[in-house]
Amino acid sequence: MSTLLAAVRRYPLVAATVLLGLVGVVLESAGLPEAVGWLFSGFGLAVAAYEAVGMVRQLRRGTFGIDFLAITAIIATVLVGEYVATMIIVLMLTGGAALEDFAVNRAKRELNALLQRAPQIAHRHNADFTEVDDVPATEVRVGDHLLVRPAEIVPVDGALVTDSAAFDESSLTGESLPVERVTGDAILSGSINGQAAATIRATATAANSQYQQIIALVEEAAASKAPVVRLADRYAVPFTVVSLLIAGLAWLFSGDPARFAEVLVVATPCPLLISAPVAFMGGMSRAARNGIIVKGGGVLETLSRARTVVFDKTGTLTHGTPTIARVLPEAGFGEDELLALAGSAEQYSSHVLAASVIAAARARGLELTSTDTAHEVPANGVVARLGSTEVTVGKLSFIRDRAPDAVATPLDGGELAIYLAVDGRFAGSIVASDRLRGNARQTMADFRALGIVETVMLTGDARPTAEHIAAMVGIEQVQADCLPADKVNAVRGLARRPVIMVGDGVNDAPVLAVADVGIAMGARGATAASESADVVILIDDLSRTARAVAIGQDTIRIALQSIWLGIVMSIGLMLLAAFGFIPATVGALLQEFVDLATILNALRAIGGRRDAAAQAQIAAREPVTAGILLR
Repeated sequence: MSTLLAAVRRYPLVAATVLLGLVGVVLESAGLPEAVGWLFSGFGLAVAAYEAVGMVRQLRRGTFGIDFLAITAIIATVLVGEYVATMIIVLMLTGGAALEDFAVNRAKRELNALLQRAPQIAHRHNADFTEVDDVPATEVRVGDHLLVRPAEIVPVDGALVTDSAAFDESSLTGESLPVERVTGDAILSGSINGQAAATIRATATAANSQYQQIIALVEEAAASKAPVVRLADRYAVPFTVVSLLIAGLAWLFSGDPARFAEVLVVATPCPLLISAPVAFMGGMSRAARNGIIVKGGGVLETLSRARTVVFDKTGTLTHGTPTIARVLPEAGFGEDELLALAGSAEQYSSHVLAASVIAAARARGLELTSTDTAHEVPANGVVARLGSTEVTVGKLSFIRDRAPDAVATPLDGGELAIYLAVDGRFAGSIVASDRLRGNARQTMADFRALGIVETVMLTGDARPTAEHIAAMVGIEQVQADCLPADKVNAVRGLARRPVIMVGDGVNDAPVLAVADVGIAMGARGATAASESADVVILIDDLSRTARAVAIGQDTIRIALQSIWLGIVMSIGLMLLAAFGFIPATVGALLQEFVDLATILNALRAIGGRRDAAAQAQIAAREPVTAGILLR
């Protein structure tokens, strides 16, 4: 009963139409057909006047709506005495809003799910960890220790304090299995704790946490109107002219004014106003389900027409986290010994490779030595005294100052070497590489299959490295040694448009903003790149960029199919009505089926089956591509 009352309050005109229809049935049964005629006709004219006010407001905003035909059809059926058809048209108009609301909400289900799951409460430990207080998530400050109970949503980004815990990150990363975390690991807000309580230390406030950033992106995405929807509005003018022409000719040649009303009854295609928005909301919902936030339907339309895709290299085509590829000791040293010495010294370095060396040493179970005697020479290396041994780690020129016998290590494209000297003697080198994403080459093939005719790499790296990676993945054009301004100018100069730019770093924010569509690889957090981009990939998966284009193409195709389906079906019914084959009452009922057919077609943009098929294809080819390294 409460659901029914809520529906009545939400859609009063629908409720009034149904109620008066029932009253009309009672009056007809009581032998009062004239009263039914007056009741239905008066109500129909009142609704037409109400809709006319809305139509005038639309005209003032420069939009001509298809509702003009519905209003004309109501007046025409009243004038010719087809008052039952009048009520059916009124029901179609008023019920259209309810039908649209249902369809759009169905399409927005995945978007709304993100918003509804926003963490509201946090359980904060007091200073001596003896009590836990419930506080709003917005009051959590960096450094607070929070208790996350079993099956609860993590309220803010944090670092795990408990020894270990498992978290469901499926809504954030798409990973279907729980992820094991240990002390010190980053925990994302919005993930769900497993079966045991865990303690985390807040590393961000709620406003700056991953989940709130995602919500902000979703809200921005849901608030826009797509260009193709405005295109659907513009179809209203020629369609109205065609409809009035057919209706006028039918009246002229038949001599029957009822024929004019019969044609206009089936010439009220709400699909022009409903199906396109439903398709676009479905497309954005499908994208969100795939870990892709699209900031508006207009972005989907541009994605569908894209002809060029541009990539940054580090962190986009590669993982952006260098790993140790080879350990090359000189005579007198072993691999483990060399790696342990390097890891011990690198503990006192701020170089980007230091963490990779330390991680590689610990992965081999090597013990690292601490010291109080170490100093770093910026942009060169680090010198550390480990017991009675002096270890120097750094670039070749720095090592040669201490070990003149040091020699350069042959490197492949995309590799970088750090060199070691021990007590003034060259000890060897350690080669690191930034791993190429396993699906990078397949992603390029996917883009070509989607009609992308030009692929470009823009990177600040040296040309040999850039060309090596481009050759590995199948990118046609390379511009290396680029500063952020160089990337902006390069994208502006591309002729085949629209242009997609894919990047991940703060330095990519300007070029993402200037591209026709900027796609940010934002799985590691909402950075300036995410804020500047039109599309944000929430999962650390390059193939999602091509999937975003595929979703855009599917959405546009389905939206236009739905528009034309409504137009073709309505014109077919108008022609039948023009020759007298469809009475006004029957025509009004048939028009409802046209509306339903086009909306159901538009809902195909949600694309569950297509996503399942795409996922199956990815799973089938992953074992082949996942092991590719940048060597």
